[in-house]
Amino acid sequence: MPLPSEMRFVDLPSFGGPEVMTIARKPLPVLNPGEILVRVEAAGVNRPDVAQRQGIYPPPKEASPILGLEVAGEIVDVAPGVTEFAIGNKVCGLANGGGYAEYCVLPASQALRFPNGYDAVHAAALPETFFTVWANLFQMAGLTEGESVLIHGGSSGIGTTAIQLARAFGATVYATAGSKEKCQACEKLGAKRAINYKAEDFAEVIKAETEHGVDIILDMIGAAYLEKNLASLARDGCLSIIAFLGGAVAEKVNLTPIMVKRLTVTGSTMRPRTAEEKRAVRDDLLSQVWPLLDRGTVAPVIYRTFSFDDVIEAHRLMETSDHIGKIMLKLA
Repeated sequence: MPLPSEMRFVDLPSFGGPEVMTIARKPLPVLNPGEILVRVEAAGVNRPDVAQRQGIYPPPKEASPILGLEVAGEIVDVAPGVTEFAIGNKVCGLANGGGYAEYCVLPASQALRFPNGYDAVHAAALPETFFTVWANLFQMAGLTEGESVLIHGGSSGIGTTAIQLARAFGATVYATAGSKEKCQACEKLGAKRAINYKAEDFAEVIKAETEHGVDIILDMIGAAYLEKNLASLARDGCLSIIAFLGGAVAEKVNLTPIMVKRLTVTGSTMRPRTAEEKRAVRDDLLSQVWPLLDRGTVAPVIYRTFSFDDVIEAHRLMETSDHIGKIMLKLA
């Protein structure tokens, strides 16, 4: 079946609130060597999409300016050099941009098969959070069996993924969240103790729950939590920062624990990573995590799915932070 000449996509004529997004039409993207073209059936909504819409998270120069970093659907074209996938394969993948559209280009090295029994919505809920959690919590921070970890934002897409993966690989998990309902959800997913940060001091709880602190903290808050994070880490612990929802500049913070406890502070963002680095994450996921998804040991938590035309409402929900898990878009 021939491909159409044009596709619908979410246009961003200007930066601002959710209402600046519109549905428009444009020609299909052109493939470069090593890429595949996916007819998008579902796409994930993520915090970086909101930041890009607001004008504070510009895409890399070579990336599509269209919002959207994770998709799932059917391959409809492959470029020269692609041997691991074929037209007709169902894949999900981490896009460099362009996910909010009927057709999206994926580097073949960032695509994965659907886990067993998955539909497009559940498959599209995987790439952004699983790539991020695996790279930061396992590859960089080195979480291993028998260690303990504190996961901030435990009810977010990142948090629900991190809790499940940490438990699946034998870690003891603590998490923070902003309500009783969210804390219950974290504990249901495998957290030993979920801390309502609006009612409790997480550093005091960690001190009471553990003898020496936790080995690793996965943090998306940044400056507002820095001093308490350092206090909550055990000797030789690692703080892995993946976002700055609580600010990027910390003032008058006591850094002494870094030296006294030999702490490591690290961080990264996924989008600027090289193709080779993203392939390494993809390959690890395929060998280490996809069998867990196939067996149902871990699974994405989906809060709500919107139609493609309701993308404005999807972003409004994301900005409320009322959700537990992932927010998804489904295309016709």
